[in-house]
Amino acid sequence: MLRDKITESLKQSMIAKNEAGTSTLRMVNAAIKQKDIDVARPRGDQQISEAEILSLLQGLIKSRKESIELYKQGNRQDLVDKEAAEIKVIEGFLPAQMSEGEIREAVKKAMAASGAASIKDMGKVMGAIKSQYAGQMDMGKASAIVKELLSAA
Repeated sequence: MLRDKITESLKQSMIAKNEAGTSTLRMVNAAIKQKDIDVARPRGDQQISEAEILSLLQGLIKSRKESIELYKQGNRQDLVDKEAAEIKVIEGFLPAQMSEGEIREAVKKAMAASGAASIKDMGKVMGAIKSQYAGQMDMGKASAIVKELLSAA
């Protein structure tokens, strides 16, 4: 289970006295526990699902990438390096990311399965993709491809 893998990695990081890894993994654990409280418990579950954890990790990476852009504008290379190191640690828990060609194929399959014919069906297609490929693809890229293919249809 991904949650256990993160906890075990945190323990190993603490033993190795890897301060950057330890602080990043503590932050990831805190984010997961917060999601458990905010999302899982109100709906009657004790914990969020693996797919929700993967989605959370992708969100953490996305926010760090956005921060990197801002830090670059402010000429703060020290903070850029810190955020990049955090991204590397978090990415270690994500499955291999799909290439653009693989994303395009997955989008075409989802469009066919949902019977999507126009841009109005974008939500249906994106919902199918998110449930089936959580953590495996950049949803921003997928969204752009869905929009492109539905606009051409």
